[in-house]
Amino acid sequence: MGRKKLQRFEDNAINRNVIQPGKSIYETIKGQWASFFQNNSPLVVELACGRGEFTVGMGRERPDHNFVGVDIKGSRIWKGSTTAINEALENVAFLRAQIEQLELFFEEGEISELWVTFPDPRPKDRDEKRRLTSPRFLEMFKKLVKEEGSIHFKTDNTGLFEYTVGLLEKRDDAEVLKITRDFYTSPWKELHYGIKTRYEQIFSEKGEKIKYLHFKLHSDTGE
Repeated sequence: MGRKKLQRFEDNAINRNVIQPGKSIYETIKGQWASFFQNNSPLVVELACGRGEFTVGMGRERPDHNFVGVDIKGSRIWKGSTTAINEALENVAFLRAQIEQLELFFEEGEISELWVTFPDPRPKDRDEKRRLTSPRFLEMFKKLVKEEGSIHFKTDNTGLFEYTVGLLEKRDDAEVLKITRDFYTSPWKELHYGIKTRYEQIFSEKGEKIKYLHFKLHSDTGE
């Protein structure tokens, strides 16, 4: 392992805004995010946050919300963690964990907004269950996101996008709020403050159209 990566792991171990195995808070954070941030601001979570460009960027733009980026790669979240510390962004934190285990770290209804940004499309049929918008993940999100909360999904991958749209169309509990297959020509692009993840930047420069969905999953289908 390289010296630079080792240093990043050492930094993560002492940085308060990184919650990871080995820290006591890792075992007790579920249901305690308001205490961690020391306020009751809405909690926004980004899955597969990578280097945390989006999490940190949104933290800058929306100081009245708390933001948590989730990724399993400690060397990636080090970047976002360090940037947040250097900019004194007290409303930004990072959780090093498998997304499949999200229910170990968030209480039911604890999340106000959930962002799924440029996940691995997992195009092979045998990998469907690993897609972050597959039925099993949608059911998990439904539990963790508040009834009045919502889910955002951005991708460059047409197959994954249409797969997700198709799933939502079949669900009685799904309410699509916004949908576009070309985000940067849509009326909603300004809502994201021009913030792009590393992958979004790469895809955009290649001429790929960015797709975006904003939806809710209601707990009471009778509404």
